[in-house]
Amino acid sequence: MEPDKKPDELETPAAESQPQDAPADALSRTPDDLADEEAHEATASSKADNLPEEKKISPLRRVFRRVNVYFLLFILLVGVVGIITVVNYLNSQKAPVEPGVDAQSLSQNSLKQLANTDVSVGSSSQTLTIQGNAVISGQTLMRGDLNVAGNFQSSGSITGPSIKIAGDASLGKTQANSLQVQQDLAVQGNTTMRDLSVAGAASFSGATKVSQLTVSRLTLSGNAVLQVPNHLSFTGPTPSRSNGSALGSGGSASVNGSDTSGTVNIRTGNNPSAGCFAKITFRQAFSARPRVIVSPVGNAAGKTQYYVDRDNSGFSICTANAAPGNQTFAFDYFVAG
Repeated sequence: MEPDKKPDELETPAAESQPQDAPADALSRTPDDLADEEAHEATASSKADNLPEEKKISPLRRVFRRVNVYFLLFILLVGVVGIITVVNYLNSQKAPVEPGVDAQSLSQNSLKQLANTDVSVGSSSQTLTIQGNAVISGQTLMRGDLNVAGNFQSSGSITGPSIKIAGDASLGKTQANSLQVQQDLAVQGNTTMRDLSVAGAASFSGATKVSQLTVSRLTLSGNAVLQVPNHLSFTGPTPSRSNGSALGSGGSASVNGSDTSGTVNIRTGNNPSAGCFAKITFRQAFSARPRVIVSPVGNAAGKTQYYVDRDNSGFSICTANAAPGNQTFAFDYFVAG
């Protein structure tokens, strides 16, 4: 299809169909030629009237035709991002709003009301500020947590089911029914403890003084030295005993002490003989045959040729000759495993 031509550019059919040898002067034309020429002009004018008018395009559509739509979307996106960036920057320059709690001051009338009645002041979102010193004569109950920003001093005793101290604490005289220390405990001054139970290992680098120490097993390692400046006593239940034939008629024996140390008291009767005076049975048998040291007490004990028979469960004090009759003497013993 050929593009539309403007009316002034259209060629008339008369001009296209006009023969080369047509007469140039209208006088030489015949009536038939004039009729044909009028018909051609009428046809050309009707075609010119039927041509559509040129459409007018608005300036905005011309701009959209010349500019890429994707480029416009990119510019729009960049503008939105720039606006958001500027808003965020301006908000970051503002000082943050610090959360606060509404404070409420107490008047003199309010203080008098607190002194005479039981009232509630303020709400949980408010803070009671006391500028001066406060003296509370009665008891004070804190239903929530108690936070102390400064030093906490107490001239009296502090009683509580549990006290947790996260930081350093300096305690003068402290009495605790049960004290649990999860980490290190350093005691620089004197410490008095009624009952001390240590489940794990305990190490004492300095001098340790105790009025009474109860241990199930005491082990000295290395070149340790055990010094006992005062008396050394071995307590425990008294072992049992049974009389022997060396006591004679009417003789008797008794024992006092423990499995470790003690005294066997002997009273001979008539006609004592050689043999054993008494058999001592330990309250708790040794794992191996112990060592038994016997020392005679008295002149009559020294006249005997005494000796010891021993095993894991006990020992016997015997004599190789007959002891003096109707005499009282004793033998001290010391047993070590």
